[in-house]
Amino acid sequence: MGAESRKDAYAEAGVDIDAGNRLVELLKPIVSKTHKSGVITNIGGFAGLFSLNVQHYNSPVLVASTDGVGTKLKVAFMLDKHDTIGIDLVAMCVNDIMVQGATPLFFLDYISMGKLDVDRAQDIVKGIAAGCMEAGCSLIGGETAEMPGFYAENEYDVAGFVVGLADNEEMLDGSEIAVGYQLVGIGSSGLHSNGYSLVRKVFFEGLKMSVTDYVEDFGRTLGEELLEPTRIYATAIRNLRRDFKIYGISHITGGGLLDNLPRILPRACKVRIDPRAWPRHPVFPYIQKAAAVSDREMMRTFNNGLGLVIVVSEEETTEVLLRLKAMGENAYHIGEVEARQEGEEPVVFSS
Repeated sequence: MGAESRKDAYAEAGVDIDAGNRLVELLKPIVSKTHKSGVITNIGGFAGLFSLNVQHYNSPVLVASTDGVGTKLKVAFMLDKHDTIGIDLVAMCVNDIMVQGATPLFFLDYISMGKLDVDRAQDIVKGIAAGCMEAGCSLIGGETAEMPGFYAENEYDVAGFVVGLADNEEMLDGSEIAVGYQLVGIGSSGLHSNGYSLVRKVFFEGLKMSVTDYVEDFGRTLGEELLEPTRIYATAIRNLRRDFKIYGISHITGGGLLDNLPRILPRACKVRIDPRAWPRHPVFPYIQKAAAVSDREMMRTFNNGLGLVIVVSEEETTEVLLRLKAMGENAYHIGEVEARQEGEEPVVFSS
């Protein structure tokens, strides 16, 4: 009798096991659409299984990355729109391993809520699945944690984990970058998933705006602009590497051009960038003007319109630009690699 009276004690404490099981069943057909050769099991087991095919690799290397979406989630909460945030999650992880020369194999997610909302969790995973299909990797598992009392009402957090495969001989570490090589920038879709603590302060605290406000400069509401998903560059990178020699790729995330480009540069090199070489999406000058942010801080906080920067030879620059544009990418010749003297900054901008 005592045991029977306590059978719902866990649910009363805020954790609904039945809802979790129901969610897994709802997610199975969504997740299975991302599966490609190598996936052994569907979700619902204790772990995801993936069979490695390394016969075409001379020296195979597993490349892994993990990331989140940051305070961009706050905008999703404001709009109660959760079906694109998963694309951001995949993009932030997949772009990071592809710029090192890896092909993404599989993805795992972690979703944590105070109280499990099955519909909301399903929307999040729909976005993750869409991102995985765009990136060409399989969603093979994850974790949905219900943590009562831990989050504010109707809020959650997400994290993603991707594993890819590369040949050690073909990995991109920037070590071959040399003076005279050229920089090609690929356009971003907007803010992507960085700088949102400042973005929210500018729009919601400083300007007292709402996510439903229409902004003429953006041609849509503020919420639509701020929730625009991060671009996934998997197709573009695969295509370029098939026909061109790529010497280095930098994913322009938090830290912008100033902090991310030096990560791939040899110590004897710097890059000179022409800031007039590509158009700024309207959201960037809007923020800069509203918050009186300096040019340098803008370049260190946001991507400013460039999601990737690729280093190629001078001889192949024009063809690389043409190929990217043929794929529908916005691509620009933004600068070149120069010799760096002792004490010089690794990234300089033409006046």
